[in-house]
Amino acid sequence: MAGGTLPGTATDEADGSDRVVFHVDMDCFYASCERLRRPELAGEPVVVGMGYEEGETIGAVATASYEARAFGVESAMPISEALDLLPRRADADPDDPDAPDPEAAGRYLPVDLDFYKAVAGDVKAVLRDCADTLREVSVDEAYLDVTDRTAWDVAGGSAAAGESDGGGPPPSAAAGPAEARTLAEGYARHVKERIEREAGVPASVGVAPNMSTAKVASDADKPDGLVVVPPGAVESFLAPLPTAEIHGVGPVTERTLAEMGIETAADLAAADPDRLADELGERGPELHRRARGDDDREVTPTGLPKSLSRESSLSPTADEGTKRETVAALAADVARRTRERGCLYRTIGIKAVQPPYDVNTRARSLPGPVDDPDLVESVAFDLLDEFADDRVRKLGVRVSNLDFAESDQSTLGGFDAGEGTGGGGGTASDRGREGRTRSVATDGDGGKLTDWVGGEPSAGDRGETDESRDRRASERGEGQASLGEWG
Repeated sequence: MAGGTLPGTATDEADGSDRVVFHVDMDCFYASCERLRRPELAGEPVVVGMGYEEGETIGAVATASYEARAFGVESAMPISEALDLLPRRADADPDDPDAPDPEAAGRYLPVDLDFYKAVAGDVKAVLRDCADTLREVSVDEAYLDVTDRTAWDVAGGSAAAGESDGGGPPPSAAAGPAEARTLAEGYARHVKERIEREAGVPASVGVAPNMSTAKVASDADKPDGLVVVPPGAVESFLAPLPTAEIHGVGPVTERTLAEMGIETAADLAAADPDRLADELGERGPELHRRARGDDDREVTPTGLPKSLSRESSLSPTADEGTKRETVAALAADVARRTRERGCLYRTIGIKAVQPPYDVNTRARSLPGPVDDPDLVESVAFDLLDEFADDRVRKLGVRVSNLDFAESDQSTLGGFDAGEGTGGGGGTASDRGREGRTRSVATDGDGGKLTDWVGGEPSAGDRGETDESRDRRASERGEGQASLGEWG
């Protein structure tokens, strides 16, 4: 690879490949979504409950904001137990000496999966645009291989890090062991800022040469963190961490390692792989390699996408010309991407987001799968007409019900883009001012057109193993239930 590299980098080191991997992890995602539509919750302890109704004491904690965690509230904790640690703000009466202190009370809200999936769709649209290879682990977590988009070269010049150009390489502005600012760090910051700007929620990003280290890095400086671990620094970054921080080590494995006298990643890296295999099976040597920064797994997609979309943020506008010009560009890009992937589509849709965050989607089903860029634009324009007089802050175009089979596309004999099989605009879903979704139409196969997110991995796609379940049990103690688990 041409260009400068960081000091100590060697492509034949265990951790020294040219690969650049991001792990993007949304911070307290459900709570962040609630703050998106209720800005007054910023800075307050927020608990989102699963199976919880407003004012009740039953249910379980799906996620707790960092402010709520400071009171001891954790994921999967019964709401009744959480209320003992953090009383409900609604019960705090400053005039009642027996009431809880308002400064030590929190907001309790029920889960709104439809709204969270809509926000997740915005996040995933950014990630799909920023990486050629994306692995979605859950609604709030993904790996990106961005090797073809950026590099470990030092930013601001062609000189290699460590070579004097008068002022020396620019210092890293990220947390972690990186000393010089690299192109990879700049690109990660770009991804973070786009998520914040276009989806409205914060994310933490870990940057490293491999998946397991990127995962550890994303957890190292939460919330809203950016940790960069360049090649040559992976093992030293991992060494002082407790074994529980190593990707794949859950509570059971942590206890087994502790019984073996292994407390840190450095201990694990120095342990006898054969002994680890005796105690942990084939996972033992694998964890030994990860503790040394050796992880050659490729970032692989979780499966073929269910939809392809492109979105664009705007300054709030009702100008018809601006809206149509934006939709035309988005439609052309989506049609190009589907053709590049060799797929056909049965449904064409748009998204229109009205200020402040009123998400509306419309879709129309076709008689059969097609590859027709002009039709994508025509249908998108027809669907946009419903919002002709409305101010919008974001527009999107999507094709869904994708067909990757090598078959001839259907002939649309007599199909009129203005009328379509969906009839009257084929409404997919409509999210009102309160962020609630109502499904009012079906696609050609009878399925509800309510999921703008698309591409959600199934349990089988995620390759759920004992190791991943062990890890997930550990990680979700600091996070939240995923939509896949609670949906």
